[in-house]
Amino acid sequence: MRAVVTGGAGFIGSHVVDALLARWDEVHVLDDFSKGKRRNVPEGVHVHEADIRADTGRVFDEVKPEVCFHLAAQADVRVSVERPDFDADVNVVGTLHVLEAARKHGTKIVFSSTGGAIYGECEGPAPEDHPRAPLAPYGVSKLAGEEYIAAYNRLYGSGHVSLRFGNVYGPRQDPKGEAGVVAIFMNRLREGGTPQIFGDGTQTRDYVYVGDVVAATLAAAEHAGGVLNVGTGAETSVLELYERIQRVAGVEHEPKLAEARPGELQRSVLDASLAKRELGWEPQHSLDEGLAETWAWISST
Repeated sequence: MRAVVTGGAGFIGSHVVDALLARWDEVHVLDDFSKGKRRNVPEGVHVHEADIRADTGRVFDEVKPEVCFHLAAQADVRVSVERPDFDADVNVVGTLHVLEAARKHGTKIVFSSTGGAIYGECEGPAPEDHPRAPLAPYGVSKLAGEEYIAAYNRLYGSGHVSLRFGNVYGPRQDPKGEAGVVAIFMNRLREGGTPQIFGDGTQTRDYVYVGDVVAATLAAAEHAGGVLNVGTGAETSVLELYERIQRVAGVEHEPKLAEARPGELQRSVLDASLAKRELGWEPQHSLDEGLAETWAWISST
């Protein structure tokens, strides 16, 4: 298969690239390297240093991809609040450029979206038809991208897929970028610092290992189109997560408690039963297994 991975030098995208190479696909990375790292891109990959908002059409004209795994994004919630125009430019306008280029060449799109930032507060595992109540512009822009994709499917008969990820963690997540809490906690412990927990630590998230997310992403390339959750269905509080991280790291260090951040979700967990039925996918890594693999990577970097 001839594939373009937008954001292919980033955290999740680079793992998608590895998986495609492992099955001998022809892989093209489209990345502006504003966040992605060149060291994440292995040999054997065609690299296009480009911006999805300006260069997608040119790259697709050159490559004529069969599938595009669209992972390039502005993914920092704080940035989306401070600069909502920039967030929308990358996540909405950029996605439109990908859609138009894909329409020209008949390319299938697998779009990386978000569950927690779209659903808002959850009373239990949220299915795909859960009310959508984003609390930040980031969630709004991702939802807008999904809606454009759904509209193109209806208008042009395409079969693009949107995947709503849980809280993805694993090797290569940048602890100093728009990282999740796993990378931040582990980096602090590695450096001998004190991890900080906002609020009382009882807020919960659905932590899903990057390798499992990649498996779902590749499987979605064969799906007929629509929206699917990619998560574990299990809630883990920040306090419990920190305890588990200390165990896999073999380090005990009391965290610092800080004031709760305004607008932070208290419960976020996804029902991924539809992905199991329609993709034949379910996570293969327990939280402790995924944390151990992540610590092995971060402690060696």
